[in-house]
Amino acid sequence: MIPFLAFLFGLLIGSFLNVCIHRLPEEESVVHPRSRCPHCGQPIRWYDNIPVLSFVLLAGRCRDCQAALSFLYPVVELATGCLFVLVVARFGLSMAALKAALFVALMLALGATDLLTRLLPDELTLGGAGAGLALSLVHPLQPGLASLLLGVLGWRPSPRLGSAAESLLAATVSAGLLYLIAELYYRIRFREGMGLGDVKMMAMIGAFLGLRQAFLAVILASIAGTVLGLLFILLFRKGLAYELPFGTFLAFSSIVLAVWGSET
Repeated sequence: MIPFLAFLFGLLIGSFLNVCIHRLPEEESVVHPRSRCPHCGQPIRWYDNIPVLSFVLLAGRCRDCQAALSFLYPVVELATGCLFVLVVARFGLSMAALKAALFVALMLALGATDLLTRLLPDELTLGGAGAGLALSLVHPLQPGLASLLLGVLGWRPSPRLGSAAESLLAATVSAGLLYLIAELYYRIRFREGMGLGDVKMMAMIGAFLGLRQAFLAVILASIAGTVLGLLFILLFRKGLAYELPFGTFLAFSSIVLAVWGSET
């Protein structure tokens, strides 16, 4: 029963993520006006806004103008529902599950947004980083570099404060590392390889997962981006200068680590 409820809740959250994915890059409100067709602008009726089911019943088309709707809508909803089931299966009904569910939802939204628009909205990256720092006080991270440094200084903070220090240090170092990589790439190739959005996203990942997992996320994303990117370029005959959405690969690797990693 609990996995089923987690799936339904994930579908609802996925529906809201779709709103964020399509509106935040346009700097529109995610609460007003109500959902509307992206083609004709007609407001979507409540019975046409049921996650996945409405898309299937309408055969993926707007009821009013019959324009085809993006398959991204049900994909995001189903992905969120399935991930919430995996999170509950891994962590049970706990603060760890709540933290992981919020993280994977944010990563899904960022990954899809970057794929579609090559943008990573501050509302998700910086807001997510703040949430990660706050949740480190509720569900502590494992002791790491920050605890070691504080120990050298002779300060033994409480587990919660130590966790907050880990989260803050991981966010700062992770973002700083990616910024240095982006700057080095620019100085060598004289064009941007990553934007500040990726740097802010990295800060969020560090705040949620800790320093070690954040480094692993970058490594996995780089490997996935290289392999899949080359395949995409070869299959669709894109040039080597084609801009790949690194944030999408970073989101995928971070979700894997959040669900199956050891520190979340």
